[in-house]
This record gives sequence, structure tokens and C-alpha cells, in this order.
Amino acid sequence: MVNVPPSYAATSTSTPIAQRPPLNGHRPSSGNDGVARTKVLLLGLRRAGKTSISQVLFNHLAPKQTFYLETTMRITKHPFDSVIPLEIWDCPGNVTVDTLGAPLSQFATMIFVIDIRDLYNQPISRLVEFIVAAYQENPNMSLEVFVHKAEKLQEDDKIENFRQIHERVSDRLLDISAEYEQVQLNFHLTSVYDHSLHEAFSKVLHKLVDSLPYLEDLLNVFCANSQSPKAFLFDTASRLYIATDASPVDSATFNLCCDYLQMLNSFGSLYKFATTDARRLPITPPPPASSAPSLSPSSDTTTPTVPASPDAVTRVSRDRFYPSASTSLHPSTPGTTLTYHLITPQLALLALLPTSVYEGRRGLIEFNVVFFREGVQEICQVEKEARTGG
Repeated sequence: MVNVPPSYAATSTSTPIAQRPPLNGHRPSSGNDGVARTKVLLLGLRRAGKTSISQVLFNHLAPKQTFYLETTMRITKHPFDSVIPLEIWDCPGNVTVDTLGAPLSQFATMIFVIDIRDLYNQPISRLVEFIVAAYQENPNMSLEVFVHKAEKLQEDDKIENFRQIHERVSDRLLDISAEYEQVQLNFHLTSVYDHSLHEAFSKVLHKLVDSLPYLEDLLNVFCANSQSPKAFLFDTASRLYIATDASPVDSATFNLCCDYLQMLNSFGSLYKFATTDARRLPITPPPPASSAPSLSPSSDTTTPTVPASPDAVTRVSRDRFYPSASTSLHPSTPGTTLTYHLITPQLALLALLPTSVYEGRRGLIEFNVVFFREGVQEICQVEKEARTGG
């Protein structure tokens, strides 16, 4: 029986990605490195947890160490490269629309962080001020509210405070004008001590990735051809998921993938792959026959030396080793296996597979991963060319 290659026709369209207008309407601006970075504005009052969020997500700071972070005194810009290059503006607590130093039209997303235990009047007043200004200058801006430090309260108090903050913000906007009723505000309950922060920021990131529909189509095709109930495309460094398939996201499954990815990040550097050194070895011609016993009747016959062609050297140097891993979640029958496949140096595919399918049809799974990897790499290349102008 001949295996038919998985069909990825659903992801192809007549218009190249680079020629399409941005789906979310924002306009990236070029940074010092010449790359057009999408800007994200991170706001909130003093000690709300803004710097903790950026340090835990993008600088691998342990959550317990956030207590020792100094108060942000000036605007700090954090570049972050994934499918799209981002620039996170971490602002001090006293910044206002007038003192920001940049028009709100430059930003694609505004994230306002509120301490769930804070007195609500002052942060809500500052949040409403920025919402009104953003609505006038940049109506397409995505507005996100992180009700942060949720671990400080019990479950019932946590939900009640979250509801009150949501209602007070809505009421304050309606008091100003009825037109603000149509403003789309997204509220997230977050904490650095669990994966709620990663899940909330992942949802924010989805609105910034113009190629998200094509990545989701690739994941849907992979799941259909591999019998996978759930698959994520993760950024390995920050553990944010860039895209997922059409099935609903289960928090327990997402938490499991985050923990597994964190474990691989922690211990992966301890292992050295043999192919890494083999890839660096130069291609040398075979030794002449005079240096070894000759099998030919004539002792004067030598083996011709064929120099390595430049194409062969280039082909070997471009070979990249893509590590993979798997773990069994339920050893009992039928069982489930969590798999990891590196797609690009920054992205990895994490998928749930029935253990029977993974063990019995592993070759087909790897075959599908190769096609998925080629599709994602092509999308990332187009994104890179569109932003660098190359």
C-alpha cells in the first residue's frame, strides 16, 4: 500500500501572503535593527506587575524572583523575535497619554495590568483615560486588561473582584459617552505562578500574527492526517502558543504542554547531538589507493581523487537537525502520547497522539511533520521578507 502525501491544498490561495494587507490593520514600524517590529504597550500603576510579566515571559525569570525586581522608572523596550518580531514597551506607573512620548497609532496592542487587590478607582481612571485616547487615535488597536496577581486571593474572592473590575470599567466608559459601548475590551485573569499568564498573552499574540489563518490550516491538516486530537505550535523560549487547531483549547492540556516544554528547555542543553559535530566536518576526498592495500591486479593503479563540489558543501551545511521527543501520558490501553518536534529554531510542534497510532504508524507521523515543517518555514520566510523588505 502506497502512502499518499497529506494534502495541504487548503492552505494555498491565489494571492501571496506578502501582498495581502495586514489582517489586524496595524502598521509595524522599523526598529534600530532595520526590522519592522509590532509594538505592544504595557501599562499599569506602580507595583501592578508589568515588569514581572515581561521578565517571566521573555527573560526566563523565575516567578519567585519577581519580588526583588526594582520599580520601573523609565520606558523600557524589550525586543522579542518569534513568528513576528515584537517590541514590548514596559512603561512606568506614572506615565500618561501626554508623557508617553509616542502616538498611540504606532501600537498594535495595549495591555493594561491591574493588581486584583488594588484600590480600583485610580487604576480604572488611568485605564479609561488610555481607552478614550486609543479609541480616538487608533480605533483598530487591540485593548487587553490583565487582572493580575490572581494567586493572592481565594477562588470565590478572585472571581468576584474580577467581575467588579470588569463592571466598573464598563460603567465608567458608558458615563463618558454611549459610543464607547462598542469598544472591544478583553479581560484576562493572570498570575506568574501558573500558566494563565502564558495562555492570556498567547491570545493577545494571535491578534498580531497576520499569517495565523494559514498556520491554523496547517495544524488542522496535520491533525486530520495524524489522528491527533490536539496540536499546538509553540514558541519554545517564551512558551507562548502561536497557533492551534480548530478544536477547543483545554486549559489542562495547555498546562501539560507548557510543563513538558519547560522540562525540555531545562534539560535539553545537557545533551549533545552527534549530527551537530558531523555537520561541521569538512568534506574531504577519499584517500589514494596507495595508502591502503589494493584489491586490483595491478599495484600501480590508483583511485582517482574527486574534489568535493561546492553544491555538496552547501547542501551539507544547510542540513539542520530537528530534535524530537515524546512521553506517554497514560500507560494503560489505549493510552495517549505527547510528542515534540522542532519546526524552526524558535518554534516547536506539540501534539497529542493515541499511543497505538504513534507506535504503529510513527513513520507516517514523521512524514506528516516534514510537510508541516516545510509549510511553517515558508510562512516564516515570507513574514521575514515582508518586514525586512528583502
